[in-house]
Amino acid sequence: MPAFIQMGRDKNFSSLHTVFCATGGGAYKFEQDFLTIGDLQLCKLDELDCLIKGILYIDSVGFNGRSQCYYFENPADSEKCQKLPFNLKNPYPLLLVNIGSGVSILAVYSKDNYKRVTGTSLGGGTFFGLCCLLTGGLHSEEALEMASRGDSTKVDKLVRDIYGGDYERFSLPGWAVASSFGNMMSKEKREAASKEDLARATLITITNNIGSIARMCALNENINQVVFVGNFLRINTISMRLLAYALDYWSKGQLKALFSEHEGYFGAVGALLELLKLP
Repeated sequence: MPAFIQMGRDKNFSSLHTVFCATGGGAYKFEQDFLTIGDLQLCKLDELDCLIKGILYIDSVGFNGRSQCYYFENPADSEKCQKLPFNLKNPYPLLLVNIGSGVSILAVYSKDNYKRVTGTSLGGGTFFGLCCLLTGGLHSEEALEMASRGDSTKVDKLVRDIYGGDYERFSLPGWAVASSFGNMMSKEKREAASKEDLARATLITITNNIGSIARMCALNENINQVVFVGNFLRINTISMRLLAYALDYWSKGQLKALFSEHEGYFGAVGALLELLKLP
C-alpha cells in the first residue's frame, strides 16, 4: 500500500480525481497517508455493505459464460474431487461467511437487507499468527504450503484414538477430531510432530471451528445456501475442501459450501459501484 500511495503522488493522481472510495481496515489505517502523501481524500465505506454489493454484482456478471459460484463434488477424495458451477440465480436468503483476520457471518435477505448473525475471532489471522509462533515465523503463503505437507492426525486426538473406532451411538466417525492438538499432551508425540504437522493441525482447527459455527447458523436461520468468502480462502484449497466436506457430511447432504472464482475482490468492486454513484 505505501508503494501505491507513493505512485499516486508521483503520477499526480489527485489531478484526475481527488476522492477515492475505500473500504475495510485499510480505509482507516492508510487514510492519513493518502491525504498527506498523495493529496487524496478517502470516502470510507462500510465493509460489509461493499462486500455484499460486490458479490451480487460479480455473480450477476458471471465467469466465462458460467456461474461465478461453484462447489466441490467428492471433496474428500483427491482423485475424484472436482469443481462444479452452482447457479445462484435465486440468491436469497443467503448465509455469507466472510473469513478474514476474524470471521463475520451474515444472513442476507436482499441486497439492502441483511444482518450480522454472529462471528468468531478465530479466523485467518489466528491461523497465521499461531503458525508464526509454532513454526518460527512465516508469510501467509508459506504457512499454507507448509500445512499442505503436514499430517494433522499426529497432532490432533481423533475419535478412534479414544474409542478404538467409530462412536456409533452418536454417529461419530473414527476420523473425526475429538480434541484439536490433544496428542500434544504427550511428550513423545510432541517430539514426533513436525512443523508441517503443526501447521496442518492449526489450519484444520480453525477451519473446523468456522464450519461448525456456519452450519449452526444456517440451521438457526433456516438458510440452505452458504457462501464462504474472504482472503483466507484465496489460495487455500485445503480449507475450502474441508468446509465442503464438513457441511455436506454433518448436514447429511442438506447444505453445500459454495465458493467464488474471483475471491478477494468483492469489497473493492462494491466500493467501485458506490464511486460510480458519486456526482
